[in-house]
Amino acid sequence: MAAGPVIGSLGELLVEFICTERDGRNLRPAAYAGPFPSGAPGIFIDQAARVGGAAIFAGAVGSDAFGQVLRDRLAASGVMADLIRVVPGVPTGTAHVSYNSDGSRDFVFNMAHSAAGRLPETDEAVAGFLRAGTRVLHISGSSLGDPPMRARAMAICAGAKAGGIALSIDPNIRPEVMSEDGYLRDVRTLMGGADYVLPSDADAALLFPGQPFPDWSGWLMAAGAQVVALKRGDRGALVRNANRIVDLPGHRVDVVDPTGAGDCFCATLVTLLAGGMDLTPAAERANAAGALAVQRLGPMEGNSTLPEIEAFLWARNIIRAGG
Repeated sequence: MAAGPVIGSLGELLVEFICTERDGRNLRPAAYAGPFPSGAPGIFIDQAARVGGAAIFAGAVGSDAFGQVLRDRLAASGVMADLIRVVPGVPTGTAHVSYNSDGSRDFVFNMAHSAAGRLPETDEAVAGFLRAGTRVLHISGSSLGDPPMRARAMAICAGAKAGGIALSIDPNIRPEVMSEDGYLRDVRTLMGGADYVLPSDADAALLFPGQPFPDWSGWLMAAGAQVVALKRGDRGALVRNANRIVDLPGHRVDVVDPTGAGDCFCATLVTLLAGGMDLTPAAERANAAGALAVQRLGPMEGNSTLPEIEAFLWARNIIRAGG
């Protein structure tokens, strides 16, 4: 097990299939590449392990080939599988994505009616995270679309928080998984109790319409957040704590597949901060992890190690070698 801080995550594990044609919107026959390991919280925990965290995940897969793909990938990265259930007779969750010429993406998810929605029992998950010595537990809004899955996830987060585990949330608001009005209400509830709040600019536009980052991030800090970040895609990120705001420009890279970049940013930032790194260097490395993630096809295929991230930054004269 890695020597870094114990980082936990829970939610959906999926395999993803990527349409090889642009602008199909999953509406016509086409060739798809895959299966790629995926699921926002799964991408997060894989990256947390790769940058030095001792990672543990709570979720479920089917007893099928796709489930094996996911278990093999997380095991290879060093993720503890104590809380990953294998559910017989239920298929592993899937996602199909089609990319469009305007930069948008169309997703079709199978989560609620697959193993992805079968989270471990609340007491089992909380006890497992506590037993592992989890320092931070991360959740993605993508895991909250199905009401029963959301109720279980929120109960696990509440139990973890009561046990002294810090919470991290990426709102990751996905119209494809929003089932009713309670979704946004519960995302806001989790944000109000989180130590790390990590929305994208699209999330912020929906949650805080017309409000500048210093205002809404200040409200979250007043509610108890220790770190707030705004992911701005190719425009970089804003990251703040109680003492300062760090404004990071984007990196110019060739974008092959943007899925997973935000999850890599979140995982790198949370893991390095939980391990004691200062805000600015941690934010620089998180920003670089997002840039590295988009350069390979497949949502986890661009995940990176800390030496790879630092080599990327050193080549751009952002840090000195070893600094």
